[in-house]
Amino acid sequence: MKTEILLDEIKELIPHRDPFLFLDKLFNIEKLSSATGFKSFKADEPFFKGHFPEKSVVPGVILVEMMAQTAAALIAFSIKEETFDKIVYLMNISETKFRKPVFPGDEVYAYVTALRSRGRVWKFNGIAKDTNDCIIAESTWSATIMDKK
Repeated sequence: MKTEILLDEIKELIPHRDPFLFLDKLFNIEKLSSATGFKSFKADEPFFKGHFPEKSVVPGVILVEMMAQTAAALIAFSIKEETFDKIVYLMNISETKFRKPVFPGDEVYAYVTALRSRGRVWKFNGIAKDTNDCIIAESTWSATIMDKK
């Protein structure tokens, strides 16, 4: 099994598109278990215009979304033959902490682990880190796999 996929293949796995796709690459893939997502936040990201105009910062919810997209891509990649006509929906977010701001030009790594699954419901933990291995954010969330129709 491949352990790294790039943007074009990520787009085959999850429905997110610009300006709401927050993964450039997925790697360190361990089937149904864990993966690392990567995103380089460019200065021209649309949300920087309003968050905040004088000192742009990546919104915390986008960091959580990046971790959730990493998890969705991990599951979709791991069981591609079962999820081609499915979509992963976020169900809840808990125990989220933001430790450090992310600015234009920063690169973020999302380390995601599947904690458990019960049928189509999955629980995940994620830690977002910068290039110096400093923790930016942490979160636990649940998601479910549903039919696209």
